[in-house]
Amino acid sequence: MKARDHFRAPAKLKLRDKDADRAPLEPGKDEEKARMEALSERIATLQTMLLAERKRKVLVVLQGIDTAGKDGAMRALFKGINPIGLRPVAFKAPTEAELERDYLWRVHREVPKAGEIAIFNRSHYEEVLVPLVHGTIKPAECKRRYAQIRDFERLLAETGTVIVKIFLHISRDEQRERLQARLDEPEKRWKFDPQDLKERELWNQYQKAYEDAIAATDADHAPWYVVPANSKPHRNVAVASLLLETLESMKLKWPEPAPELLKLQVR
Repeated sequence: MKARDHFRAPAKLKLRDKDADRAPLEPGKDEEKARMEALSERIATLQTMLLAERKRKVLVVLQGIDTAGKDGAMRALFKGINPIGLRPVAFKAPTEAELERDYLWRVHREVPKAGEIAIFNRSHYEEVLVPLVHGTIKPAECKRRYAQIRDFERLLAETGTVIVKIFLHISRDEQRERLQARLDEPEKRWKFDPQDLKERELWNQYQKAYEDAIAATDADHAPWYVVPANSKPHRNVAVASLLLETLESMKLKWPEPAPELLKLQVR
């Protein structure tokens, strides 16, 4: 079974803690390195073909609760793939200039260009999830924004962008352990933000908001995949597998050279 079949979000999604431990693609410890190397090698070849074609684009959206592993998944991808044509984008709190414009303005600036793969670490979904959970927008405004996001993603798809959206699903206990590790381990302490503890108190609200967001914006041209991410090796293999299957589905080919090029000789 393909990763896309394992992880495609169901019509009636329910984010349960026990599902975060599922690991249908997890390799054994001895196989993990070889599995990731094989995935990276194939992705790198298809990525080069995408770059050579310079017509279509790929947008990978990574979403998840704090400590879900968005950074780790991106590091695993970049470790074995040629960074040429692969661009990470991390969305932080909007600047004053960004707040003066519509909430999709800064996102549209970062979408992939022809031949490129862009990976969003958080995304335009933050502009609905966080305000909704914190009560700064009302449900009616939330509904409007999801309609606008559907239109935005349809525009991207209709103009040559292949979209894959991945929600990294961890359990509440796993988040507690990862937050504690950020406090206990010196090399991780720089990542700790006291605000994460306040957001953790809103765990149930965020889970419900993610369920609603995924249900409202899942589409064949912009599908959502829910990846169990308590296991970091499984998370990495799953994300790499989803990217590889996405590239394979595009039926990429090396561009045909111009006839006059074939007549040239290097002397």
